[in-house]
Amino acid sequence: FAQAGMAGIMIEDQVAPKWCGHTKGKAVVPRAEAIARVRAACDARDEGPWDICIMARTDARATEGLEEALERCRAFVEAGADITFLEAPLSETEMERYCREVPGYKLVNMLPSGKTPMLSHQRLNEMGFTIAAYPLTLLSAGLKAQEAALLRLKAGGADTSDLELDFEKLKDVVGFNDYYSEEDRYKTV
Repeated sequence: FAQAGMAGIMIEDQVAPKWCGHTKGKAVVPRAEAIARVRAACDARDEGPWDICIMARTDARATEGLEEALERCRAFVEAGADITFLEAPLSETEMERYCREVPGYKLVNMLPSGKTPMLSHQRLNEMGFTIAAYPLTLLSAGLKAQEAALLRLKAGGADTSDLELDFEKLKDVVGFNDYYSEEDRYKTV
């Protein structure tokens, strides 16, 4: 991955196929295998001329309990992970404990209506989190706007302009203006 130009990679302890950490049905590999996965990635980084960030994720909280998840995170740090990610802690108390007991940089997943409490950036920082991910925020907000627009259209074609970008902005966001510039650049007539 580093040879391909990647700046970072997340190594996980889930059994394939991977599941969302806030849903049912996931399973994790034994602790020794999870640590070996992280160690292999860190060794490859350290033994070569690579500058790649290794994030180690555990989903063991949901399947094995908080103690096992914390043990895995500590072991991931010892194996050389740059960042740990304990997926789906169930309370602020669990989040605080993770930050207190596991050294190094930590990522938290903020998923509205998920298992982990939604907290402000300030509160997350106070706890000790260095990265907050919002993996479904844009998708969910976009789908909500699409549903609202479809309901208005179904109800008789009511105005949806408050849910939309104006067309000039839309063209810019999706790249039409860049395409037009390239077209002008290579015009032969």
